[in-house]
Amino acid sequence: MTVAHSLGFPRIGARRELKFALEEYWSGQRSAADLQQLARSLRLQNWQHQREAGLDFVSVGDFSFYDQVLDTSALLGVVPERFGWNGGDVDLDTYFRMARGRAPSGQPAAACTLTKWFDTNYHYLEPEVTADQTFALSTDRLFEQVAEAQVAGFTPKPVLLGPVTWLWLARAVGGEFDRLTLLERVLDVYAQVLDRLAEAGVEWVQLDEPALVLDLPQAWRTAFEQAYHRLKAARVKLLLATYFGGLEDNLTLACNLPVAGLHVDAVSAPDELTLAADWLPSCKILSVGIVSGRNIWRTDLQAALNTLKAAQVKLGDRLWVAPSCSLLHVPVDRDQETDLDTELQSWLSFAVQKLGEIGLLKRALADQPDAVTEVELQAAAKIARGRLSSPRLHNEAVRNRLAELAKLPLARELPFSERHAIQQMARPLPAFPTTTIGSFPQTADIRQTRRDFRQGEISAADYEARIEAEIEATVAAQEALDIDVLVHGEAERNDMVEYFGEQLDGFAFTRFGWVQSYGSRCVKPPVLFGDVSRPQAMTVRWARYAASLTNRPMKGMLTGPVTILNWSFVRDDQPRAQTAQQIALALRDEVLDLEAAGIGIIQIDEAALREGLPLRRRAWQQYLDWAVDAFRLTASGVASETQIHTHMCYSQFNDIIASIARMDADVITIETSRSDKRLLNAFRDFDYPNDIGPGVYDIHSPNIPSVEAMVELLENAAKVIPAQRLWVNPDCGLKTRRWEEVQPALAAMVSAAKVLRQRFAGAGDAKRLTEDA
Repeated sequence: MTVAHSLGFPRIGARRELKFALEEYWSGQRSAADLQQLARSLRLQNWQHQREAGLDFVSVGDFSFYDQVLDTSALLGVVPERFGWNGGDVDLDTYFRMARGRAPSGQPAAACTLTKWFDTNYHYLEPEVTADQTFALSTDRLFEQVAEAQVAGFTPKPVLLGPVTWLWLARAVGGEFDRLTLLERVLDVYAQVLDRLAEAGVEWVQLDEPALVLDLPQAWRTAFEQAYHRLKAARVKLLLATYFGGLEDNLTLACNLPVAGLHVDAVSAPDELTLAADWLPSCKILSVGIVSGRNIWRTDLQAALNTLKAAQVKLGDRLWVAPSCSLLHVPVDRDQETDLDTELQSWLSFAVQKLGEIGLLKRALADQPDAVTEVELQAAAKIARGRLSSPRLHNEAVRNRLAELAKLPLARELPFSERHAIQQMARPLPAFPTTTIGSFPQTADIRQTRRDFRQGEISAADYEARIEAEIEATVAAQEALDIDVLVHGEAERNDMVEYFGEQLDGFAFTRFGWVQSYGSRCVKPPVLFGDVSRPQAMTVRWARYAASLTNRPMKGMLTGPVTILNWSFVRDDQPRAQTAQQIALALRDEVLDLEAAGIGIIQIDEAALREGLPLRRRAWQQYLDWAVDAFRLTASGVASETQIHTHMCYSQFNDIIASIARMDADVITIETSRSDKRLLNAFRDFDYPNDIGPGVYDIHSPNIPSVEAMVELLENAAKVIPAQRLWVNPDCGLKTRRWEEVQPALAAMVSAAKVLRQRFAGAGDAKRLTEDA
């Protein structure tokens, strides 16, 4: 009989219950016991969803208070010294200090580095390992949750990040060394974990090894063989789970590892399914990820069933059916979306519905599927066909404009060296000019104002007056801090992508379609279902008003086309490059309107450019070509006097720095404070031609940085980047912080810039510093 299971389920709750509980705990408004009770309640709900859908196992270990990679580090006892851990159990506050730099108890410390989980918008915390790293089983939370599921009457399938992928993601600290020298020590703990799970009566354990979809050096390929030959003695059955892409040159390796089963992503790599079924030894099961765990469109169940039936001929009862990856990346329950029109809602499938699709496919694969199953399959097929043929997807004017795309220039009229001089004459700025990334604290009053307006409790006039007051206060605060280039603070914006999607045709919006980005940070991606166009200006009214309040330069703020694309649930009926072009044309109109309104500095954020990079290097250039061209299309229509900024955060882009340079933004701001300054190395080896703002403090931690720390970072930056081309800024927007944190941090930032201006007062000093480096 075919087995149905899930690789993981969203942990935040259908109404973001975990988010609010975490933030209450961090602020001292909720006890640890209350937080744990809420977590148990959410896990129980998640398991019940899986049982009701007809799944044979429930996933255990996919729940996390912050991040599953951090959970694995805690399990292994990998806690950097600065967090003051003395061995034993990794308690909750040690865990949160690693994640955030601060917890209700314990001394603050620099948080672990936050970076993107493969090619998703989920962030994980990088493990930090030393050459003499010790490992020890250091938390019982996984075993407690297994017992919790068993007591509630569920059959648990524990989910763990695999040992090789965890080590691949880890960062060497205290000097470079070969991380693979640590593998045997890591495996010692994994063996203990598997033994304890066996003692608890667990039959199957899922070990996630998504690193197998990457281009791996031979030593790491060998490490997989070493690891799983060591773990094959475990008294549990191991399901090796891969996802996010095809195995390609690692397929035979994965098929031949000594595990009881292999999971493959048949959504990302459908062509590999036949090969996997052929090459997998006859003693192993094949779990087929046939329902997308990353997008929200309803599955074409008839097509999926046809694929599974072909595999079933070869595999028989060795066939398992599952989502392509963990459902962490989709919202919880579509049935909450009562505000969507019936047709659009019918196109969607969130985590609960995807479980239902898996259960339906399992029933359909039975020898004699029941009549209800047949009716459900036919209904699903009709809806899938109806979406693709719906006239709502197409806009003739947009298509005609795309046909004329070749007539629009992708390059600025003058090179940066000439533009820079023109811009400095138009808006003279001091050395080390200061600015922020765009957003300022989203206070409870701001959120209430937006909520009241959305619900019709205040008039449009009242809403605009309140937003104007917030803008006035934000501009005044920046002037008082002596920041050089100001922003309006984005009080009117709910999210950097959703805000724009709400004003563009071709998008739809949910009320509860939240997805975890990291920790308690959740985003609500727009649903991009059709051709994109801009009915009217989106940001000009607020930018113009903010500019009227000050004599200092005011920066217009936009989200770039590739980031809007990558941070939306995107239509799958046309190439992503074509959708990016549509968004770029709409944003180009906005850029030109901002310029016409007198906004001479415009920031076009492309925080997600690196995120969209294919996992296999051979596919990089094709993506980078159209992604960079989409940015250039957005920005290239302005005059040379207009300064274009872009921002990228928490993305390793050292290996794509030439493409970043090809974007030709006048100023790029980047994250450097949490990445241990590693991003600066990109500029050591590549002569980046334009201005750069290395983020001087970590806005994702409540810790307030010192002037000295910022000065040190900027001096390090000046060793690899000419000092006359350096800007001073935070590493991301400030919306998640409180004013009492932001104001002293920005004051320190401005002070640091002034210290640098005194130290490198002359161009000769800046040039000498760079030459000395």
